[in-house]
Amino acid sequence: MSKAARFDYGWVVVGAGALMTCVGFGTMLSLAVFLQPISDAMGWSRAGVSAAATLDFLFMGFAAFAWGALSDRFGTRIVVLAGSVLLGLGLVTASYAQSLWQFQLCFGVLIGIAAGSFYAPMMALASAWIDKHRSLAVALVSAGMGVSPLTVAPSASWLITAYDWRFAMFVIGIAAWVLLIPASFLVRPAPKGTEVANTTTASAPQMEWTVAQALRTPQFITLALAHFACCAAHSGPIFHMVSYAMVCGIAPLTAVTVYSLAGFSGLGGRLLLGVLADRLGAKPVLVGGLLVQALSIATYLAVAQLGEFYALSVVFGLAYGGVMPLYAVLVREFFGARIMGTVFGAVSAFASLGMALGPWAGGYVFDTFHGYTWLHAGSFAIGLAAVAVALSFSTKRQPSLDLGRATA
Repeated sequence: MSKAARFDYGWVVVGAGALMTCVGFGTMLSLAVFLQPISDAMGWSRAGVSAAATLDFLFMGFAAFAWGALSDRFGTRIVVLAGSVLLGLGLVTASYAQSLWQFQLCFGVLIGIAAGSFYAPMMALASAWIDKHRSLAVALVSAGMGVSPLTVAPSASWLITAYDWRFAMFVIGIAAWVLLIPASFLVRPAPKGTEVANTTTASAPQMEWTVAQALRTPQFITLALAHFACCAAHSGPIFHMVSYAMVCGIAPLTAVTVYSLAGFSGLGGRLLLGVLADRLGAKPVLVGGLLVQALSIATYLAVAQLGEFYALSVVFGLAYGGVMPLYAVLVREFFGARIMGTVFGAVSAFASLGMALGPWAGGYVFDTFHGYTWLHAGSFAIGLAAVAVALSFSTKRQPSLDLGRATA
């Protein structure tokens, strides 16, 4: 009975994590909706405003490793509570920014640090709570990122249209506090019994790993590089999706629906690929998803009509959304739960560096060439590199580390 109750509460933790990733990443990615209104109202270049998103991902990356280590040491609740407070603070202060550097500091630095507190720690905690359907559990936590274009982005667009960008950002900041601070108190540590049970399986020799050992393995390096290339490939097309659709003659509010559809498809992709990974294994599903992502990015070079944008958003969203949780599954399966927060935080740091490239690169490409052709061509090439790196991931442990078990 206690085991059933414990299993059930694990899904409450998963739900809280999904809400956190939805609000955290939704506020960050909503800058795509704010981009043109802020640029028009303040006279700032698109590259300058987009740089705030670049800072978001850079600081999220550095913070993810630190937040992951803190969650392993002090627990996840205090980490996500601190992140929730910081997220609302960044949005509220950014709404009052009078200069570009102030906006970049508040939106780029504070929100980036805050968002880093949700993804890696909650993915690690969900994988510790849920064993049998682990891929689905982490997919659901990550699914919040897919829901965000359906919630935060349309809300921001409506508020901007009805009022202005400052009021919209202020309201979203208050909403972040109202939603996330109470949700933080739903977060509980996984019972120790789950870890004991996991150590009996042949695929989980986790307890022998140390962080120093893990960060020196080819498997960590491969996952970090694959996640970096994956995010570097899709971040630019995602962030500049609304702007590109508008360049093609699509009305602003309609262009937001293209972005929202991609997010909705990303939600479906997380669930679909999560279920497939539970059945087929995470690596082959990851490689297949990365290949579809790369081909989808290349297709942006040939689309211009609204119907084409909608069709591509479905496929692209399924691919980029579906692959994101699979890195956490591979980290959990290879390195175990005890240090997963730290190790996946480090992998996420590389992913954030990749995410940081796209918004800035897209803004630079548009300001220089007045179009997005080179953004999509470059992103396609990086996407193919991600496929090649993911193919090289090996699930075999190093013999030298196996020998180290006797001294653990």
